[in-house]
Amino acid sequence: MALVDNQSGLFTDHYELTMAQGYFLSGMQDTSARFDYFFRKAPFKGSYVVFAGLQNLLEMLSGFQYDKNACDFLRQRGFNPEFIDYLGHFRFSGDVWSAAEGEIVFPFEPVLSVEGNIIECQLIESMLLNILNFESLIATKASRMKHAAGDKQFIEFGLRRAQGTGGIQASRAAVIGGASGTSNMLAAYQYGLVSTGTQAHSWIQSFDDELTAFREFAKAFPDRCILLVDTYNTLCTGVPNAIKVGLEMEQKGHRLLGIRLDSGDIAYLSKQARKMLNKAGLEYVKIVASNQLDEYVIRSLNEQDAPIDAYGVGTNLITGRDDAALDGVYKLVFSNGRERLKISDNIEKMVLPGKKRVFRFTDEQGSLYADGISLDSEDEFDTICHPFHSEKCSEVSNLKREEIVQKVMERGKTMITSKNPYDIAAFATERIKQLPAEHKRFEFPHIYKVGITGKLMEKRNTLLMEIRKEL
Repeated sequence: MALVDNQSGLFTDHYELTMAQGYFLSGMQDTSARFDYFFRKAPFKGSYVVFAGLQNLLEMLSGFQYDKNACDFLRQRGFNPEFIDYLGHFRFSGDVWSAAEGEIVFPFEPVLSVEGNIIECQLIESMLLNILNFESLIATKASRMKHAAGDKQFIEFGLRRAQGTGGIQASRAAVIGGASGTSNMLAAYQYGLVSTGTQAHSWIQSFDDELTAFREFAKAFPDRCILLVDTYNTLCTGVPNAIKVGLEMEQKGHRLLGIRLDSGDIAYLSKQARKMLNKAGLEYVKIVASNQLDEYVIRSLNEQDAPIDAYGVGTNLITGRDDAALDGVYKLVFSNGRERLKISDNIEKMVLPGKKRVFRFTDEQGSLYADGISLDSEDEFDTICHPFHSEKCSEVSNLKREEIVQKVMERGKTMITSKNPYDIAAFATERIKQLPAEHKRFEFPHIYKVGITGKLMEKRNTLLMEIRKEL
């Protein structure tokens, strides 16, 4: 199911259509172009990004069009009648190269490239950035939480704090990053995710006493009962009442699945609750923790040996706190048979021109060592250099090489099969295992090497000199 079923062509910014009309009126509708998608800085003060959103993007591109209602709307906005007629017959027919969804990617490398006529490449920019930036941000945040949680599960349930319907995409992205499931039923339906949930405090409050509330819930859900124990007093009433219900369930041939802690000192309360449950012979009852968790809190709870079996994460995951957005950009690198270069006073904002390839290098142990960016025509190279400090180079001739950006759409037709988010997550997990620990630490992570070949550097410098001569 596409994110926008009927009006995908309008999922864009006004100026994309303005430029498209300008290209059309200038007779440039058949001019070839290539754009690269990349980001300059990893979020959350980290070193990597879990690439997500590709499948949603390809589905949107497959249905990208302007129906009669869209054309009428653009006519009301004053767009040129001939251009609107062109859009009425428009379908995306370009080619797309991309890293696999779930791939671990790094700053400055072209993660995805689009090639087609200048109009179709321009029209999809805002949609592409919206999908890839957001889903990659949430998947990356989730991967950090999974890294902190270790072997313990964590569940995403941030829908009520999400940015509107973006919560549907965020639930999918969270699973790609490592969440075991979601509370979001529409996302579970749409993407085949595991859905889960317990009860809110309102359930407990709706009964005259806590024990009755627990008993009624256990009666309704005897095989998947998790009780929220902090509505009134966690240790004085909540856990004792849960124990009573758990023992009653045993007598009826069922087992209490777990209790949930949603407030207070989670480390202390979980330790006390574990002692009380064990003393009652309920060692099998799980403890789930929630309430404003993030990767740092989860790490702290694990360091304190808090006996928590699973974490429920909402706001900090679904909003990508503390980074509101991934700074991915979409830049023209080739058009009308020529490499194109955007220059800037800030060298790090200078774009790598032309058609390119991205290779990954691993050492003898299979650990990720570096990524190299070459010109499309290059098959062999032994050295890569820092994109902005040419004196910093690395030898890669003795390392295993893998090309990580492949063609995924040809002439508007998707070339890859859809995957379940859990399969994508499994791929991401294996890739993260290959990433050395120094790149995964939360504080001051080691910067992963991303280099360019000498020929690419020469091409960029030549174009820069040509542009400066014309200024």
